[in-house]
Amino acid sequence: MKLLDKKEIMAIFKEKRALLEGHFELSSSLHSAKYLQAALVLQYPWLATRLCVSLAQFFRNKGTQVVISPALGGIVVGQKVAEVLEARAIFAEKNKGKFILRRGFRINPEEKVLVVEDVITTGGSVKEIIKVVEESKGEVVGVGCLINRSCNKIAFMTKRKIKIQPKSLLSLKIKTYSQARCPLCKKGVSLIRPGSKSIRQLK
Repeated sequence: MKLLDKKEIMAIFKEKRALLEGHFELSSSLHSAKYLQAALVLQYPWLATRLCVSLAQFFRNKGTQVVISPALGGIVVGQKVAEVLEARAIFAEKNKGKFILRRGFRINPEEKVLVVEDVITTGGSVKEIIKVVEESKGEVVGVGCLINRSCNKIAFMTKRKIKIQPKSLLSLKIKTYSQARCPLCKKGVSLIRPGSKSIRQLK
């Protein structure tokens, strides 16, 4: 299967109207005028496959045994990447504000684990997932995502003092603000928590 280049990836997100405009509160609690709703692309299995085959190429030689993602957004990406790498696919869920493994999922000591997300902004969820892996004594071999909104400013440090730079198909510069400094809040623009209200889409 032909790997996608950056122009093709952006074209897919625009075609499926997955780049949204408004006033959003992200999962990190930061505010933004734009939001990437990867689910609008991933609802098409053939597109999800093409994207995740391209993402998986970054990790071909890592010996990945398990791919783990945060629920809910990362599950489809994790499943597809794991299929390409012939690894197990599991996900962690929030319980009382903390990511944990449920449903009988487990990570065995020394298993090589790849952490996968759909979109990374501050990296908070990925940091929590890495902690889940390390508490199970697994070895984090990489971090991947479809879209990196941090503009490659984020790296993750493991307990073994290994610095991991996330690999992404596309890096976008989209401004984010704390609530106290958000210009949209100051203008009184209605706040949207994605999934809770209708969203105007970019044409």
